[in-house]
Order: sequence, then C-alpha cells, then structure tokens
Amino acid sequence: MVSITVENLTAGYGKYIVLKNLSFKHEGPGLIQVLGPNGAGKTTLLRTILGLIKPMEGRITINGEDVTGNPSRVGKYVGYVPQTTGLSEPDYPLTVMELIECCYVLRKPWPRMLVKSREKERIMKILEMVGLPREVWDKNFWDLSGGQKQRGYLARALVHDPLILLMDEPFSNIDPNGRVDLAELIGKLSRNKLVIATSHDPMLLLKYTTKILLVNRETYVYGSPEEVLRKDIAEKIYGKAVLEVREHIHIIDSHR
Repeated sequence: MVSITVENLTAGYGKYIVLKNLSFKHEGPGLIQVLGPNGAGKTTLLRTILGLIKPMEGRITINGEDVTGNPSRVGKYVGYVPQTTGLSEPDYPLTVMELIECCYVLRKPWPRMLVKSREKERIMKILEMVGLPREVWDKNFWDLSGGQKQRGYLARALVHDPLILLMDEPFSNIDPNGRVDLAELIGKLSRNKLVIATSHDPMLLLKYTTKILLVNRETYVYGSPEEVLRKDIAEKIYGKAVLEVREHIHIIDSHR
C-alpha cells in the first residue's frame, strides 16, 4: 500500500511563489493527472515532491514519513520520468542498457561494483515490459526516437520497483500512435503503483484516471474526473480556453 499527502504546500524559486497553499492526498495505487496551462506550476509540483525544491511552507509525507525537501528519503519511494523535449541531446555515447545500469551502480555503496547477472536479468525484463525491442538495447540512447527515449526513461524509473511513479509530460515529442500505446502502458502500471503524471491532454489517460489535480499557480481543484472535468471548474484554471461539446469539455491548450 502507498499513500502520499501534500499539506498546505507553498513553493517557488527564491522569493517567487509558483504554488500556494496546495493540498491533496491519495491512498493506494491509481493515476493522478496534474493538468494546467503552461507555467501553471505542474513541473514545480513534481520537483517539490522529489525534494529538489524545498517548499517555503507546508510538507509532503509518503507512507507517513516526512520527505519534505529530502531527495534521499523520497528516493526510497519514487521513480521519476522526465519530459523529452526534442532539443539537442548530449554528445557522449550511452547505450540503452548503460542508461539503466548506471542507475543501479550509482545506488551501490562504495566500493561500487559492476552490475550483477541477476540485476542484468531484471533490466532486460523491464526493457521488454516497457516495449523496447532487443535490437535497440545496444544502440546510442540519444539516437532513439522520442517515444523510445521515453520508454527508456520509464525503464530506468522502474528498475527499483518504486511505489510512486512521477511522469512529467509523458506524451511530449511522441507521435499519435506512440501516445496511445504509452497511455495503455501507464494505465497498466497504475494498477499496482501510484502514477502522478502532468499532461496537457486529459483524454489520453482519462479511462485510467483515479483523480485529477487542476492547477494554475495559486488556484487548484482536486477530485475525481467526474467532479473536476466540468466547464465551470475548468474555466477557473484555463479561462476561456475551454469548449463544451455536447456533454464533454475540451481544453484548448497546445503544448510547445
């Protein structure tokens, strides 16, 4: 079982406040979609949960342990999948296998040893599970497509079997068919883990979604999709960028 509680969180950069008095909690596996326009504070929230940003006020607890501003404590519970941007990549060579193996080695105490055979077997199983074919395992990671990179990052986050998986814009820089496949994979993972994913398109993950956090800096709404995805509520976050088509709302929020 897993639980996370965010209490009265105020966070930002220096004296600049991005999120203010934000609170939510969740118990058990499931999928929380974090939605909001560009600059709303979605990535800031993930970075604060990870302990990379120390909040100005409030605290974060996971399974009853206060992990506020402490990445080493958070690391026991959380795996993180960053956003792929499609911008210029590093020029140093790194294969898919090495990307995951580095994660294992860096967590070992000194003197750090090479990856053991049983660890290698686990890496291979995870790469197969996330849908990366064997023919790319020894290729330069930076030469892969956006979708393949995202699956590689996902494999790296899963290698230690975290209770919580944070995903920042998992569908960015991925073609439409790849998005559907990745959404299905995320849905499967949410059956046994708590997945918290930021997104600009709620529909891709909607059928797997347990809760939605709509956020725009100092304004937020948290609840089930039925409670939150209503025109009057969405307008508090997105303003006029909301259309109602029959019984469904659509958010006009192109992500670049």
